[in-house]
Amino acid sequence: MATEEPAPATFKSLGIVDPLCDACERLGYKKPTAIQEQSIPLALQNRDIIGIAETGSGKTAAFALPILQALLDKPQPLFALVLAPTRELAAQIAKSFEALGSLISLRCALILGGLDMVQQAIALGKKPHVVVATPGRLLDHLEKTKGFSLRNMRYLVMDEADRLLDMDFGPILEKILKFLPRERRTFLFSATMSSKVESLQRASLRDPLKVSISSSKYATVSTLIQKWLLVPHKHKDTYLVYLCNEFAGKTMIIFTRTVLETQRIAILLRLLGMGAIPLHGKLSQTNRLGALNKFRAGSRNILVATDVAARGLDIPNVDVVLNFDLPQDSKTYIHRVGRTARAGKSGHAITIVTQYDAEIFLRIEKALGTKLPKDEPDKEEVLVFKQSVEEAQRHAKKELKALIDDRGNRGSVLIGNRRGKKRGDSGRDNMDTEEG
Repeated sequence: MATEEPAPATFKSLGIVDPLCDACERLGYKKPTAIQEQSIPLALQNRDIIGIAETGSGKTAAFALPILQALLDKPQPLFALVLAPTRELAAQIAKSFEALGSLISLRCALILGGLDMVQQAIALGKKPHVVVATPGRLLDHLEKTKGFSLRNMRYLVMDEADRLLDMDFGPILEKILKFLPRERRTFLFSATMSSKVESLQRASLRDPLKVSISSSKYATVSTLIQKWLLVPHKHKDTYLVYLCNEFAGKTMIIFTRTVLETQRIAILLRLLGMGAIPLHGKLSQTNRLGALNKFRAGSRNILVATDVAARGLDIPNVDVVLNFDLPQDSKTYIHRVGRTARAGKSGHAITIVTQYDAEIFLRIEKALGTKLPKDEPDKEEVLVFKQSVEEAQRHAKKELKALIDDRGNRGSVLIGNRRGKKRGDSGRDNMDTEEG
């Protein structure tokens, strides 16, 4: 006799109450992802959790839904704190909380470096249910904002914990933990489990349950098509333009290693008629959010970015990730390519490898445990673009120099001049450390 297949999990079968199931349905969450299916029931049992899952796996709802359900059961202000390594990830988490909590009158405060502390203090004074913050700015408020306390907080989430620690937030996290109650639930989510993350777990969690969705230390999703090209260094720009033409009309993130290269490539592609926009850590918060919004809205289909954009950003429907500059380590490669092939959709990750990148590329392949397929486009088809690219390079060089000279006089977003900083802007969240 044939055995019956178990019914597929639903948010209701995981124990989520009707108002939150309704919110999931309105947001198009058809069924729980693997990390949600494994972690939500444990969180509803009032346990501390370590969740190891690849980027794009639905981690935010995995911790947000149990917190919102607990809040419904026992409403109180300043109920939960969520810490994230970057401003963009924090903003996205806050947006997800607000969307999931829209039917239960959730109040959420977003506390970021680079924005006005006085306005943030006013927002905290209104006693939100959930505070989503970057660590440096939160510590500023805990130390300086009169009347703000998290002593009665019930839930702490540390998202992208490996990145929090890679960016040297460890000492700040230690200070923040001293302001929090010992009796609390803690959820720690990370793409990888490093020795630093294990140390943080020992310091902040009590008898945690571990949920791991990654199939290996460095995992990519099965719907991701990965390829690499061996390219002479002097023709990198030409091959880049060829690839952009091959994927014309698709949404693409191009990763570079430095702020200047990000700006140069964006100018080069724009001169060649492509809708490219730069995103890097030396842009103001307003300009960074503006770039992301243009890309999300589709008015620009190419985002040229440093690794500030490689983690945590919820940018739906990215078709292609193109590594113009190879990342320095395997973990960064995983986080970059995790921008595409999200939530079951397919995507392409293409890496340009020059004669100077062989050693790093071999390390990445070794960590992935596989040989990536090599793409060999027809050289003549590529070099058709050579003349127009060389002309655009000359114009881009002049435009970039003029931009640097102009910004240098006014306080450069490219060279990191900090003049004109508003009172109350803390330096603790100067977290984007790409070379300029």
